[in-house]
Amino acid sequence: MALSTHLAITTLQPEETTPLTIDIPTAFTFNACHIQDGVLSSLLPVAYSLVCGLSLVSNILALFVFWTNCQKCTSMVIYMRNLAVADLLLSLCLPFRIAYQNNEGPALLCQIIGAFFYLNMYASIMFLSLISMDRYLKIIRPLQQFKIHSVSWSTRATQVVWAINVVCIIPFLIENKDKTNEPCGQKCFHFKKRGSVSAAINSTAVIAFFVLLFLFVFFYAKISLKLHQASLGRSQPQTKRNSNRAMKKSFVVLIIFIVCFVPYHLVRIPYILAQIDSIHSMDWKQTLHITNELVLCLSTLNSCLDPVIYFFLSASFKRAVICTIQGKLKLIMNNQDRTSYCNRSVTDN
Repeated sequence: MALSTHLAITTLQPEETTPLTIDIPTAFTFNACHIQDGVLSSLLPVAYSLVCGLSLVSNILALFVFWTNCQKCTSMVIYMRNLAVADLLLSLCLPFRIAYQNNEGPALLCQIIGAFFYLNMYASIMFLSLISMDRYLKIIRPLQQFKIHSVSWSTRATQVVWAINVVCIIPFLIENKDKTNEPCGQKCFHFKKRGSVSAAINSTAVIAFFVLLFLFVFFYAKISLKLHQASLGRSQPQTKRNSNRAMKKSFVVLIIFIVCFVPYHLVRIPYILAQIDSIHSMDWKQTLHITNELVLCLSTLNSCLDPVIYFFLSASFKRAVICTIQGKLKLIMNNQDRTSYCNRSVTDN
């Protein structure tokens, strides 16, 4: 009897301990992040480093010119100042994206940097829109004086832009504090599930962007038609050259806007659906994560390309760039030389 009892106990022990050896790796696998960066781990840090360096140099130069070199302040100068500030602040976010790419980081720091990044990106989009509207009115209605052209109105407009973006970013700072235990929740700049509030704000931003894109196309179609009509019937070669030059300057803003921001917002639509689990496939989520990060990196290129806009639209900035290349930037601080340039309009209409 004693022997048989002992055998029964020993045969039960393996059956009781076997489930324990299976449950541990199963739970570990369930909590693992299955969405990986792959090639992004080596590609994005290099790309962001280049963008950050170029953006810092070009936008610091732009702010130096706009705040120290021009005695005459115009609406265009105010918009370009604020655009340069937004681009500069966005570039300051990039070192954090380099450091924490595909890595875990302090949750609060990651939320703040992520929100700050998008705040400045959409501020740049809105300032580009104001620049385009200002230029559209100056070319289409050159004899009329609109409120948008006044310094006071344009200053208030830039303040409203900053206020709107700050208010829209606040929900992203408070919504996902309890989601760090979810798969991928610990990674700093990575695919994460979103709630209904964040999804609604993101969707609204996408819709607003395409509305602005429609206005951009409308503005520059009208500008192109106006400049083309102005060149008709003019036999002077100089007049035609001036019209062609003005047309090229006008389309610089549109081209930069489309190249940098359209791919990102096209990908954003399915990406939001994946974040709220409307798209369940893990393969699709992986693909959307990689694509979203690539087009997001492309959008940061705008902070480097915006100074190209200043070069074409601002005579003072163009001269500062030329002097910098020649190693003569100190000439900008010469009062007599500065007056001769600043008495001219900052924008070439």
